[in-house]
Amino acid sequence: MNTTLSTSEYLFETPDTVEKILSHAKKIIPILRENSELIENSRRLPQSIVDLLRNTGVFRAAMPKEWGGPELNSMQQTELIETIAIGDTSAAWCSMIGMDSGVYSGFLPPDIARELYPRLDMANSGWIHPQGRAERVNGGFKVSGNWRFGSGITHCDVLVAGVVVYQNGKPEIDPITGAPEHWRVIVSKPSKFNITDTWYTTGLAGSGSLDYSVSELFIPEEHSFSFAKPYRSGPLHCSPDAILRKMSGIPLGMARACLDYVRNMVPNRIDRETKIPWQEDVRVQSAIACAEMELSAVRAAVYSTLENQWQKLETGNELSIDDRVSTALARYNAFRTCRSIVQKMYDLVGGSSVYRKSPLDRWLRDVETMCQHAVAQDSILQLTGRVLVGGKSTSPFF
Repeated sequence: MNTTLSTSEYLFETPDTVEKILSHAKKIIPILRENSELIENSRRLPQSIVDLLRNTGVFRAAMPKEWGGPELNSMQQTELIETIAIGDTSAAWCSMIGMDSGVYSGFLPPDIARELYPRLDMANSGWIHPQGRAERVNGGFKVSGNWRFGSGITHCDVLVAGVVVYQNGKPEIDPITGAPEHWRVIVSKPSKFNITDTWYTTGLAGSGSLDYSVSELFIPEEHSFSFAKPYRSGPLHCSPDAILRKMSGIPLGMARACLDYVRNMVPNRIDRETKIPWQEDVRVQSAIACAEMELSAVRAAVYSTLENQWQKLETGNELSIDDRVSTALARYNAFRTCRSIVQKMYDLVGGSSVYRKSPLDRWLRDVETMCQHAVAQDSILQLTGRVLVGGKSTSPFF
């Protein structure tokens, strides 16, 4: 295992185009894979890995072209995350969160956005669920709260947090949507918050998704935003679901790595009980073929629904009911199907899977943890089903 990493030996300048970023991401797969044990044992991304991702262009991926950024579309972002996940799942999870800087900057006034994001390669972290309270005061808010799941918080440059706005002790009506609660996201520096190491988990240990809290922190109103009021046009800033679209890349990349690992075992393995070489074993052949079929199908669904949605948003066409929920269903199915694939490969390999030295053990734990995220819960079926049969969505994401 490589415990030290010099990114200067690998990359000389940060790539600034889609093609270069994706190309460099493929090149760092072996480094991420070699350092997976170090990442997991550290329970956060080591600085060497953060530097590697930054130099690969990961954190600038969604930054706007008007700033000199590459502004990857949702499909390209997904492909980037998928590529990184082939190397290491926790690194991909932190990359997925970290590149949201480019998305969030589009919901802030341009001058404020440049003030809060002065460099292209600034990593984001934070939980936007309105778990905190923002009491309106002169010029801004006094913010208090405790947030979970600050993935990448140990290396982030910018930290966000979701809040409900109160005025005179009562929830404020959203001035844009008219909703009974005014949901905003505050943007600040991680040094302003108390960070608590709570991240002792089954999987995704290397994501360092710690808790963070604050009491009566003053936030200028212009250092917060509402998803209902974008300042930048385009598909990345028309709704909050832009931060979720790329998430499918994580299970897709992890499942790809898992399948490749098992397939590489086949030529040198003989079943202990039947004495049949794996290359001749119908059970093994069928299991791998079935897994490849399932992965191909869910991957196609993810990218096709993203492409269809993106084209309509880019041309200003109104999304149909099916358009609104198709990406969410494809994402849910990707998480659940990829979990099934990992479980099947774990069972296929058998006893040697259970040891910590086996990547199958890590993938199994990682996939179980990631499937506890809201996007992979059965409630997605209920929420999208309500929309499909003519009901009103209760989710801001579709």
